[in-house]
Amino acid sequence: MSRKPLVRECPPTTWYFRQPRYLRYMSREITSIFIGAYCVLLVVGLHRLANGPEAWEGFLLALRSPDSIVFHLLALAASFYHAATWFNATQKAMPIQIGEDFVPGNIISGAHYAAWAVLSVAILFVAGVF
Repeated sequence: MSRKPLVRECPPTTWYFRQPRYLRYMSREITSIFIGAYCVLLVVGLHRLANGPEAWEGFLLALRSPDSIVFHLLALAASFYHAATWFNATQKAMPIQIGEDFVPGNIISGAHYAAWAVLSVAILFVAGVF
């Protein structure tokens, strides 16, 4: 029996800088903060809409500020990164077996990207962009 147990030093705030995959993992998790903040913004918008036209107009005016535009661009970039990393992880998290063989991972990820593109075009079509 050892008198001195092995104690690994792991800094609580910088452990993810040790390996690139840890850094990618943490960057993906940090994008959740932007997505959560955007969800809160949508709830605030619904609350302002329920409070009447004056509150709604004030909310729309606030959305036109430069800070709001920067936040929306950051949230958009974070959502793209979050979705892309999740789609790339699905081939490992959700392997599909047909008979004895597994479907190749690039087909699984490609199907997710294709569904994302089709739904994005459909939403833009419904919104009147196309």
